[in-house]
Order: sequence, then C-alpha cells, then structure tokens
Amino acid sequence: MEAQNYITAVLVLILVIGLILGLAALLKRFGLTDARVLGRRARLATVESKSLDGRHRLVLVRRDDVEHLLLIGPNTSQVLERGIPASAVPEDESSAASAFGRLLTGKRDGDAQP
Repeated sequence: MEAQNYITAVLVLILVIGLILGLAALLKRFGLTDARVLGRRARLATVESKSLDGRHRLVLVRRDDVEHLLLIGPNTSQVLERGIPASAVPEDESSAASAFGRLLTGKRDGDAQP
C-alpha cells in the first residue's frame, strides 16, 4: 500500500506543476504580465521590429521618452541611431496593443488600425 501512496503523491505533484506552468503560459499569452497591467508604467518597450533577412533584424526600442534603433544579428548587435525623440502614443492605443487589450476591445491581430 505504501508504494501506491508514493505513486499517487508523485502524480499529484506532476499535475500541480503542470497546472502552474499552464497558468503562467496563459498569463503570458494574454499579456497579463505586462507592467501596465500590474499598475506600473513600463519604461522599456519594443516599438517596432522588421526582419532584414533570415539572420538580421532592425528593432526600434523605446526607453522612457527616447527611442533607439538597433541592428540585431546572430553574433553581434549594434546601435544604429540613439536619442530619437519618441512619438506620443495615446494611452488607449498603448493599452490596446497587448493581446489582452485586443481581446477586450474585440480586435484581432489582422484588423487594420485607423
């Protein structure tokens, strides 16, 4: 009977860990780990990202009110331009940018933004 108790305990432990990981994945999927949702102002955000080829990307990153253009590759990363003044983003657009915000407003990923 003791072996059955150990097997049951291990199976329940695996189930609980699986539920915790599943909940964490759902929270991340719907953007609920974002700083804005948690009540803090996000200081760092990826504004836009474009693929140049299979190995390199251009990424526009906003830190506070300043944007920086980065070239990211497999072996190195470079700052191409610093100190770009950030364009103003209305609060309602930034909250709708997360997956959870799109879910609340009924927008899909393919919907055109005005």
